[in-house]
Amino acid sequence: MLADRDRVEMGERLLCTRGIRDLGYPPLGKRLGVLAAIALSVVACGAGSPPVSEPAALPTAAQPSVSGSTPATVAQLQVAGEIARDLAVPWGLAFLPGRDALVTERDSRRILRVTPQGQVTPVGEVPEAQGSGEGGLLGLAVSPTFGTDSLVYVYFSTTTENRIERMTFDGTTLGPRRPVVTGIPSAVNHDGGGLQFGPDGMLYAGTGDAANAPLAQDRASLAGKILRMTPDGKPAPGNPFPGSLVYSLGHRNVQGLAFDSRNRLWASEYGANTWDELNLIRPGGNYGWPQVEGGGGGAGFVQPAAQWPVADASPSGITIVDDVVYMAALRGQRLWQIPIQGDGVAPPVAFLQGARGRLRTVEQAPDGSLWVTTSNLDGRGAPAPGDDRILRVTLS
Repeated sequence: MLADRDRVEMGERLLCTRGIRDLGYPPLGKRLGVLAAIALSVVACGAGSPPVSEPAALPTAAQPSVSGSTPATVAQLQVAGEIARDLAVPWGLAFLPGRDALVTERDSRRILRVTPQGQVTPVGEVPEAQGSGEGGLLGLAVSPTFGTDSLVYVYFSTTTENRIERMTFDGTTLGPRRPVVTGIPSAVNHDGGGLQFGPDGMLYAGTGDAANAPLAQDRASLAGKILRMTPDGKPAPGNPFPGSLVYSLGHRNVQGLAFDSRNRLWASEYGANTWDELNLIRPGGNYGWPQVEGGGGGAGFVQPAAQWPVADASPSGITIVDDVVYMAALRGQRLWQIPIQGDGVAPPVAFLQGARGRLRTVEQAPDGSLWVTTSNLDGRGAPAPGDDRILRVTLS
């Protein structure tokens, strides 16, 4: 069953692409909420891309935890150009040794090699990837020992499950795929998809609850979890639950994973109707879903480091540069800059607000800039000519 925020986003898609008359009539008890969403969506669809706004402050109720009293120094961000355009919902992005990147396209099932000069070359595809709803060809990670093993990992949805596979890449063509983890529950919504190698050489994956919220609390299920595994898919040594891939639980939908200078894992997470989250991940930690969304919930649940109203975020990819988290927001249509302070964060600052539409993935390039992908063709955006794109964002 779709949460209210999913219904609103699907309503926005219908309004922007087909018109109000095709939306239909919800049950009477929900009609006022849908009408409010319609009013807001009509304004958004008719306004086009608004200009870049000043950094936005979070409402008092959404302020994150802050450690220490020293104000954080934030870099100024500027779009320095486009790396590539006319892509089909770019999702996963990881850099090869050198300066080129591999990029997955969620709906086309293709994997692309993209150079900093903007040359885009298809190098393979995953025909089994099912591109309905939020599923399809999702996260991608390059082995930290790529120079010796030439391995690339992908997370994707099939008609029956989400799975992680790996393949070799010879610089031109991707080789045959081999399963790493299978049987991750899938659905039209909440498929997770984040992949990231850690400083320990282990592979981490963020999964969704597959629209079945109780699975997030079920340690026997791979849904609604962050998983930690060896490169061949076995439970990693030192995992909190012996013999299990589960590293943390109680998640609704995790797509962004990144490590700070202290080798600590951070993750972005979609909420349902009220709060989206940025979490500092503790081994064995329970992050509360579905019993709690955002902060609160009492003993036994790990509190988020920061939270946002869902209209300001819908967070997807994250990266960390000099202990500052950069978080791409889909519905929020902005890039959040979040300085880490101790075990918490300083007040986040918003950049590119509304300027480029929905933002999906952010990764630091070898030259120090950020590559940021748009996601305006994912069925919930208002695409402009040239979408979707990879933007190059500089930090000063």
